[in-house]
Amino acid sequence: MPVTLEAFLPYLVFLSITLAVWAILSALGDRKTGAEDRLRRIMNPTLGRKEAEERVAGRQEKFQAQVTRAANKLGQSLRPSDEEELGKVRLKLLNAGFRNENAVSVLFGIKLILMFLGLAIVFPIVVLKLGMTRNALTITAVSGGIGFYLPGLVVDSRRKKRFESIFLGLPDALDLMVVCVEAGLGLDAAMRRVATELATSCPVLCEEFAISNFQLQMGRPRKDVLRDLGLRTGVDDMRSLAAVIIQAEKFGSSIGSALRVQSDAMRLRRRQYAEERAAKTAVKIMIPLILFIFPGVFVVLVGPAGIQIANTLMAK
Repeated sequence: MPVTLEAFLPYLVFLSITLAVWAILSALGDRKTGAEDRLRRIMNPTLGRKEAEERVAGRQEKFQAQVTRAANKLGQSLRPSDEEELGKVRLKLLNAGFRNENAVSVLFGIKLILMFLGLAIVFPIVVLKLGMTRNALTITAVSGGIGFYLPGLVVDSRRKKRFESIFLGLPDALDLMVVCVEAGLGLDAAMRRVATELATSCPVLCEEFAISNFQLQMGRPRKDVLRDLGLRTGVDDMRSLAAVIIQAEKFGSSIGSALRVQSDAMRLRRRQYAEERAAKTAVKIMIPLILFIFPGVFVVLVGPAGIQIANTLMAK
């Protein structure tokens, strides 16, 4: 009996339907439904927040990487050719916490981007309102200058905040370092202990100590590491601390006693800094008092008397 296609047709139809149903069920089974996602977020409330934060962080990193590449290409033309000027800019960026090798080019690239952005935004608005006048060109030039110098102001502000953070956290770090050294730990182990214990309260200082510890582990001499620490932070107290430790090792004196004396001096300096800021508060508070509080008090106290005087004069 010859075998024809009509004999295999029911089997082929059954096989194709089975494969189609299997593919649909597999796709539906692999896909997570909205109810499952909601149940998963209810069971673990922090999971959805973490996923959202990771997505936002990923987008921010991509955007920052793109801006950094564009700024690096644009900033190559404005990068100082003089080595002394380049070293000053690089040191300022190091003090502000920017340690990338292309930080100088990125800084000047961001300056160019903000300058062109300020010109592109302000120029059409000013021309539509004032026309092609000298005032319009002046306002446009001023907006471009503000955009160009704004990154430098941001770097200076970040640098100042880092200086203050290191200055305020250094006495506590030295106290803990003194305890560690007097307990028998070496200076390197004491710095690692300080970087671990004070990571929450003094993150900037602990970050600098962690970099120094890494350099020591790579085999750099301690003298060079300490000098780089004082230069990288830009804080005078850190430079004096590095000099004290280097002299103590050079002359064979006790590092613990040297650190204790340095800690007392820095704690006294921090107290004087707090007293100075407290003394400035009385002067700074005069401006809001004169502008906002004194007029209200004057109206409340003198207002009724002024109304009575005005009524008396009107009656006469």
